[in-house]
Amino acid sequence: MIRSQNDPIVKAATWLAVALVVLWTLAPFYWMLISSISERRDLLSFPPQWLPSNPTLERYKLMVGAAGGANVDSEILKPALLFRRALINSAIAAGMTTLLSLVVGTLAGYAYSRLRFAFRRNLLTLTVVVHMLPPIATLIPLYMTLRYVGLLNELAGLILVYSALAITYVVWVMNGYFKTIPRELEESARIDGCTRFGALWRVVLPLTGPGLVATGLLVFITTWNEFLYALVLMNFPDGKTVPVVVAEFTTQFGVDYGMMMTGGVLTSLPPVILALIFQRHLVRGLTAGAVKG
Repeated sequence: MIRSQNDPIVKAATWLAVALVVLWTLAPFYWMLISSISERRDLLSFPPQWLPSNPTLERYKLMVGAAGGANVDSEILKPALLFRRALINSAIAAGMTTLLSLVVGTLAGYAYSRLRFAFRRNLLTLTVVVHMLPPIATLIPLYMTLRYVGLLNELAGLILVYSALAITYVVWVMNGYFKTIPRELEESARIDGCTRFGALWRVVLPLTGPGLVATGLLVFITTWNEFLYALVLMNFPDGKTVPVVVAEFTTQFGVDYGMMMTGGVLTSLPPVILALIFQRHLVRGLTAGAVKG
């Protein structure tokens, strides 16, 4: 027996499933937030303290303000002092990677969707294969290449690596998005005197705004959270990114989970804020690109 969507049992089951998904999604962030404002004895207590007995913002003051007089071990204070620099490094790396990959990947995706040339499908498939390679498989060749060209331990080298990997994703997504735009619009613009690039700039790109926003946001979040390449390719303190610095909140006596959770909360804020700001464009871009391609 197939029940209607208006059936009370179906509605109750649907809301229960949604509630479970929301709980599954938000529970880790809630625990991370609670741990960041809890005292150390609450973090180590059993059973766990779901609400802190004495909430404190000292860790946030240390991370953001880098208070030199904070009552913490020097081994914890040093990564905290590097945290603000790491935020700047991550913002530069993620921002420049997003910009470069969108420019190059959008032009390449347009060429794959509109132009006809030899090995077009093979090259497009190759971009997907490159994107599917595990990071550990490309780490050593990239390390050797950057060392050879003198960009090892340079933020510019890290940006080039991120951009090269992100471009493959942008090409694949934008290629499918361009296929949803009728060719007749470009042909009309070219009849009116536009060059191919002029038609792309004046007609096609304005229609791909949601796709560009969605793709750029996903590239930014992926780059912001990347850990392995930043750990290996940036080996000096001032060049580290946020995920690497957060992972260094350890001492010879153990791990300071409170500081790690605080860093995790601060690290997650920029992607969350961007997702909330561009939520409408993000949904439109992800759904429109799946219509055809």
